[in-house]
Amino acid sequence: MNKIKMIDKKTKSNFITYGMVIIAYLILQGLITSESISATLNGLLIPLCYYVILAVSLNLTVGILGELSLGHAGFMCVGAFTSAFFSRVTKDLITSGLLRFKLAILIGAAFAAIFGIIISLSVTRLSGDYLAIVTLAFGEIIKNVINALYVGSDGSGFHFSLKDVAGLGLNTDGKVLVQGAMGITKIPRDSTFVFGIILVLITLVIVLNLIHSRAGRAIMAVRDNRIAAESVGINIKKYRVMAFSISASLAGVAGVLYAHSMSQITASPDKFGYNASIAILVFVVLGGIGKVRGSMIAAIILTMLPEYLRFLRDYRMLIYAIVLIVMMIFNWSPKIIEWRSTHSLKRYIGGLTKKKQKETR
Repeated sequence: MNKIKMIDKKTKSNFITYGMVIIAYLILQGLITSESISATLNGLLIPLCYYVILAVSLNLTVGILGELSLGHAGFMCVGAFTSAFFSRVTKDLITSGLLRFKLAILIGAAFAAIFGIIISLSVTRLSGDYLAIVTLAFGEIIKNVINALYVGSDGSGFHFSLKDVAGLGLNTDGKVLVQGAMGITKIPRDSTFVFGIILVLITLVIVLNLIHSRAGRAIMAVRDNRIAAESVGINIKKYRVMAFSISASLAGVAGVLYAHSMSQITASPDKFGYNASIAILVFVVLGGIGKVRGSMIAAIILTMLPEYLRFLRDYRMLIYAIVLIVMMIFNWSPKIIEWRSTHSLKRYIGGLTKKKQKETR
């Protein structure tokens, strides 16, 4: 009976999270339909979606697995460029934008997952700060390699160079697809807000169901006590690779969404560098490590806040920093946590008392 109640409680919590996303979508869609949405908010619709996906997916590594990753923007970069390259090459072959975008999502997620598996297998014995350094190095390597990469195609196939366009040796009918630091141009803009919401919901379904599954409990057991988990027969390597690869693939999906909202993408530090990975980590920490709903809300607030404070100019980042400090204190101060738990306990007891009074009547 208690087990059924627990399952019902988890299912109810999951549906509340899905409901929050759907309600937010309906409100925003209503604003779009009535043309009452501001230009600032309209421009943030797709970024909000991919930042939520990034925050939720990183929480799987940091909060559920308990490992610090500083290369999440690197996985996003892999997903963005592999999918953009695919869409650029097949732009004339696949005329259906919907089909092309779906295939691009699968390709971006698959390549990001492959890199996630490679990284997790190569650092199976590392954790904590050492793992953070390796993932940080991975993100920087990916960004710099793409900035130095030139790819072209002609009648004889694809050509690659790490020097310049001339090094590709293209025929007269050839065309350059990837232009080093100039990135990829002429990307079909297939991303939409509706697709973004669908991908957010898919991400939440994957992560929440994984957390409440047998595999999710094994991952959390590895996080809590690796030695104890291994002593009861849990394959630590298997579950670390599973969590890392799923997290990386979802980051790749966010990269696909970002790449197809732009006509040109470059491997710039502000989108795919160290600071971008730290920004995603901030969403997770401020929202609450291991709390999917909190990461989602923090990503939305911290993405919108800098844009709506632009009119303050020099004071914009000061106010942003103050909000970060307030959110950190609210989420992590022992006294405030104690007050919140006491307050929620009082409400729970009050609810039980009222229920008993009704039953006695």
